Amino acid sequence: MTARSRPGGPQGPVLAPVAAGVVRAVEAALGAVVAGLLASLLLLVTVSVLLRYVAGTALAGTEELAIWLFTALVFLGLPLVAGSAVAIRLDLIAPRLGPRGRLALGVLADGVSAHAALVLLSGGIGVVTLVGGTSVVLGLPEWIRFAPVPIGAGLAVAMIPLRALAEGRARAGLAALAVGAALHALAHAGPFAALASPSVFAGVLALAWMLLGTPLPQALVSALALAIPFGALLPEAAIVQTTASGVGKFLLLAIPFFLLTGVLMLEGGLAGRLVRLARALVGHRRGGLAQTTLLTNVLFSGISGSSIADAAFGAKALAPGLRQAGHAPEKAAAIVAATSVLDNIIPPSIAFLILANAASLSVGALFAGGLVAGLVLAAALAVALHRMGGVETAAVPAGAGERRAALRGAVPVIGLAVLVLLGIRLGVVTPTEAAATAAVYALVLAVALRGPRGLPAVFRQSARETAAIGLLIGTAAPFVFLLAVDRMPVAIASLLADLGGGRWTVLIAAMLILLVAGCVLDIGAAILLFAPLLLPAAIAAGINPVAFGVLLVVNLMIGGLTPPVGVLVHVTSSLCGLPAASVFRACWPLTAVLLATLAAMTIAVGLLI
Repeated sequence: MTARSRPGGPQGPVLAPVAAGVVRAVEAALGAVVAGLLASLLLLVTVSVLLRYVAGTALAGTEELAIWLFTALVFLGLPLVAGSAVAIRLDLIAPRLGPRGRLALGVLADGVSAHAALVLLSGGIGVVTLVGGTSVVLGLPEWIRFAPVPIGAGLAVAMIPLRALAEGRARAGLAALAVGAALHALAHAGPFAALASPSVFAGVLALAWMLLGTPLPQALVSALALAIPFGALLPEAAIVQTTASGVGKFLLLAIPFFLLTGVLMLEGGLAGRLVRLARALVGHRRGGLAQTTLLTNVLFSGISGSSIADAAFGAKALAPGLRQAGHAPEKAAAIVAATSVLDNIIPPSIAFLILANAASLSVGALFAGGLVAGLVLAAALAVALHRMGGVETAAVPAGAGERRAALRGAVPVIGLAVLVLLGIRLGVVTPTEAAATAAVYALVLAVALRGPRGLPAVFRQSARETAAIGLLIGTAAPFVFLLAVDRMPVAIASLLADLGGGRWTVLIAAMLILLVAGCVLDIGAAILLFAPLLLPAAIAAGINPVAFGVLLVVNLMIGGLTPPVGVLVHVTSSLCGLPAASVFRACWPLTAVLLATLAAMTIAVGLLI
């Protein structure tokens, strides 16, 4: 092979640094833009809250402007999410392949991502060109709302070869673009033979794309576009419109604010106060450090709503202490991962916000049910950790003065969590208003304790995570629409009715389906895909929809501990420097406890409702 024919080639060493510099510059600029949009969102909603509750008035157009800003944040963040660790992707096949196989698989996965970006680009241009009218409230042309879609998608397309060139894979990047262009041409080559259920075709194809390693949002968009020639009633422009509408709900603004609150609490040192309080309360008991980890997660759940953030914090701040106390490294990581399950169950919970949006359920009722379920799960874990805690040396109980000091230090954090939960449950504030208030509160405390130096990074991180979740919610919307067009919820309800149709049949079948789904899907994706399918059958069987929703979230959160995806295990194992397989094995005793508790909850719902 000559120097010219090598992937790197003589031009590679020259162009790679240039491409890497361009990638860094674009990512820095986009990071600043999305961080600024998040800050603007927070300011806008905060001003709205102050006007409403202090001045007794309202600012016209606040809600619609906030939705437009949120939509811009999500789609302008597409290039940042597509090439980052925030993207939700499966990694099942690549580890089993050789170098050439992994390279080919990467080209195919990037090619599907390129196709998805091309769909959003061409469909977005179509929407911007064709949409008419003016927002009555804002007085702005409606096309402005959709403009970030083609802008973000166009940048995402350009970043694929740039990132490949920066990594010395110039030919792979060009090949990925070629694959994306070929798929785009194929989607426009039809119509072919119409299928009875194009949604099933799209779902199977999306799963195949995910097995290649394509992030889920891109896999969904590509699969939906390729289903068009087979009878799917969603042209590209409709995919874009439905995707943008999927994130165009004021309730969803609570997600970036709760994410921001959690990051501010961590960066501001406030999470450390919760650790101190937990240690003072339970550190002297059998398995004291394990119990401290559990109680810290229970307390931190009231402000974060993100299990991944809590798992990352625990892996860095709590796992080393568990190892020093005598726990094996993989067992320490397993304790952190298993107790992190609670953060998306005990409110405020991003999972419940996604479910409330997808299934039109009450956020307050879901939060109340999640609180009960979370405390029950915490009690079960406490018993299990007590039995496992014999390796730890008993600590000296904290004195009364130390406990009071720890409680005083944690009161501002705990008080905020209580106010948020009560405010939402009693209907005093909306979830978005409560989340914005929590974010401002955390911002003030973080600045007072640590100063403003790290705030830009905090807003960039929160905005990037928001874009990842927003893209997932948005791209699931057209797929859910296609499922409804194909009457898939009715078909599933009919199938369950043929099996008996009673509450026990529905509960058992649904729990088994969700357990399998949780093994391969992120909780947000699983909620968006399965809640619209299973909830109608549950309601038809006489099951309370809120109780079923709580079981659904608990079930899928346990999926964070099960292979092969097990995102909580992957986060903790990565940060602890351990193989994921060893942490999965160490998690099984605690996973079994959580599954047994879920079974007991399911029986209770079946008996009491």
